[in-house]
Order: sequence, then C-alpha cells, then structure tokens
Amino acid sequence: MNWWTNAFPEMEALRREIDRLFEDVDMPRFARVSFLPGLRARAYPLLNVREDGCAFYVEALAPGVDPESLNITVAHNQLTISGEKKPVNGGVEAEAFHRSERAAGRFTRAITLPSEVDSAAIKADYKNGLLLITLPKAEEAKAKQIAVNVG
Repeated sequence: MNWWTNAFPEMEALRREIDRLFEDVDMPRFARVSFLPGLRARAYPLLNVREDGCAFYVEALAPGVDPESLNITVAHNQLTISGEKKPVNGGVEAEAFHRSERAAGRFTRAITLPSEVDSAAIKADYKNGLLLITLPKAEEAKAKQIAVNVG
C-alpha cells in the first residue's frame, strides 16, 4: 500500500471530526440570522437534548410552526426536523413595516444523537409552540447491568 491509500481513512476521520465541531458552534450574534437567503441561517428550531438510561428527549422551540408541516425523520443516529413557519403579517404589504423580526419560511435542522434509537417507538407531540420528541434507545445502546460472580 502506498501513502495515498492510507490517507483517505485519515482524511475522512478528520472531516467527520471537523463536522462534529461545527455542529455545535454558537455563531456570533450578527451571524445568527434565520431564514434569510445568502446568509448563514440560525439553527432553527432551538433545541434542548437530554437523555436517561432508556431514551433521548428533544425539546424544540418552534412557536408559530404549522404542526401539519412538521416532518421528523431518524436514520441511524441522525435526527432531522423540518417544517414551515408561515408569515403572520395578515396581508400587510412589506413596505408598510417599520420593523419585521419575526422570521418565516421553510427550515431543516439535523442533529446527531450519541447512539442508535428504536425508530419504531419514537413519539412526537406539539403543544404551545414546543415540539417534544421521545427517542427510545435501541436495545444494544442501553446500559447493561452485569452481575459479578464471586468464586
């Protein structure tokens, strides 16, 4: 084998590590603009992710999102949330606004979970602008209690 063949796995591992680092980077305030083309969009919806021994729990802050537009998918350990937030201007012409800070449009947010989940048992509820997703861990990802035999 030559150096070139050995470089590919190392380069791929480096790319994955860099992607992982940028996943959770909190951009400066001026760069956190959502739904505007040509600018880096703020991660939307904002998420809290926690876990216990049995499941991961995702709380997504998504007020004003049409629940019918929500699409939640899980492939391996990648959770993707997409949907649409409709404008609420009630037919007012854009020129009439002095200030408009309530963003609208389509969004997609993907996060990598620390381990595999049981995709057949995932639950999602939307209430008062909060999307709550329960992702039970796959059996092989759950912690196992191992008895120690004393002999």
